[in-house]
Amino acid sequence: MGPEKLTPEVHDWLVTNGWSPGRDIGERADELIRVRVQDSQRQGIPLTPAPVAVHTVHTYGLLRLAHPTTQGVSWVMNPTIGYEGDARGIQELASGLGVDLFPIGYESSEYGILLIDEKGRFFHLHHTGGYYLGETAADAFSRFLIGAPDLDAEDFFV
Repeated sequence: MGPEKLTPEVHDWLVTNGWSPGRDIGERADELIRVRVQDSQRQGIPLTPAPVAVHTVHTYGLLRLAHPTTQGVSWVMNPTIGYEGDARGIQELASGLGVDLFPIGYESSEYGILLIDEKGRFFHLHHTGGYYLGETAADAFSRFLIGAPDLDAEDFFV
């Protein structure tokens, strides 16, 4: 999997928030993924990370990506944070999209779950529904920075 093309603004924002090119948190990422997989199994709904999900956790895991202009809003790249029964909601959204989804983090203001599908698209499972965040990590980060509205995930259902 090759590196994504980041805009200079996204690159600088990521670096400001602790990321660096080639970053890989190694075994820590594997442990975070293992914890999340075990929790979904405990909930009776196994979630399986696609290679792009594993890569994303290795690359951005444990970063707190603060929005530069909106106080208290961050994307926290920790897949282990969720809530009881969230695996069912993830499975339902995945079913509508016709792809597998895996948690990669959460947003800090309302604790919605950040998800990635097997194609690398970012989604957000919020208590009000599912939302599309971007085609790739670079796209999702760029949309987050400029404050682009989240699109209804149902527009992407098969």
